[in-house]
Amino acid sequence: MLTLVIVLLVIACVGLGLFVLIQNPKGGGLATGGASSNMFGVQRTGDVLEKGTWILLAFIVVFSLAITAMSKSGSTGGTGSKIDDHINKAATPSPIGGALPTKSATPAATPAKADSTKN
Repeated sequence: MLTLVIVLLVIACVGLGLFVLIQNPKGGGLATGGASSNMFGVQRTGDVLEKGTWILLAFIVVFSLAITAMSKSGSTGGTGSKIDDHINKAATPSPIGGALPTKSATPAATPAKADSTKN
């Protein structure tokens, strides 16, 4: 379910980008030189594209909130990622006095000392 909502969010983001790129500039911003003969830009086609932009923006907000709610409610047992599984499987240190593997009782043989009386 979470994957479906993420895919829908990506589709809505791509759609919003296309809607913004298709729209004609309104004439505001840095491109205006002060007085303009077309003060509000193209009005008829702008209505449909502007409404579509707001609708896609609303979808993005709803999908983002849904993803956040789903991920917080499902995080009781971990996220299920490989990293979490590896951390959970890692060996924990045994308590003091526990059954640790011990070496043999005899110490390892020490190497013979070299002759330091060489001329």
